[in-house]
Amino acid sequence: IDPSRIYITGLSRGGAGTWYFASRHPDLFAAAMPVCGYGDPAEIAPTLTKMPIWAFHGLKDDVVLPEQTKAIVAAIEAAGGSVKTTYYPEANHNAWDPTYRDPAPAKWLFEQKKATR
Repeated sequence: IDPSRIYITGLSRGGAGTWYFASRHPDLFAAAMPVCGYGDPAEIAPTLTKMPIWAFHGLKDDVVLPEQTKAIVAAIEAAGGSVKTTYYPEANHNAWDPTYRDPAPAKWLFEQKKATR
């Protein structure tokens, strides 16, 4: 295992876990890719300002509202970080199909390498 290339991704509750574990262990992960995740922005944002993150959410999600991702992204940005986002206008909760079917997110993820933070 290349310790500079450990990534975290997950969907729905796994997306929440992605936000949670990335924020609790920011020095472990090279990048995070939550899909329709949720969590407490005030707890998540402070430690994720330097981690590469690409977040995904369906705008018609009625299980985990897209406002959850938007609030976390806004909190990270307010703390000085940046987050790449993709919001699928026609997707409901199953935003993982277009995310993981598209080769671009995996390509982006594998381009990330943990730097000295």
